[in-house]
Amino acid sequence: MATPPRQPDNARLDRIVAEARRDAEQRARGYRERALGMYPWVCGRCARAFTRANLTELTVHHRNNNHDDNPPDGSNWELLCVYCHDNEHSRYNDHTGVAAGRAEDAVAAATTQPFAALGALLKRDG
Repeated sequence: MATPPRQPDNARLDRIVAEARRDAEQRARGYRERALGMYPWVCGRCARAFTRANLTELTVHHRNNNHDDNPPDGSNWELLCVYCHDNEHSRYNDHTGVAAGRAEDAVAAATTQPFAALGALLKRDG
């Protein structure tokens, strides 16, 4: 006799997710606040200056792409505007081939062949 599948403990899973989010937010607040206190509020790439009114558009970029590497001297951080930060991560993905690998996976996962009968249709009409 087969045992029925166990139902997940949704309350426990919700607690785990909430704790993980809270911990990540605390880490982010910690190094973000320290970086904003250490460095001028200027994007390190495009040199756009920020004020309290638009400070939310200034992000902390981890130079070695390790978000858990937060040395007290801030040597792994640079302040970038959201646009330059996005560009930096796109460049990193291009360099490591992560984006290309995802595209290849998407092609390999295709199961339909929408143009399979196109040759026969062209011959018939031609």
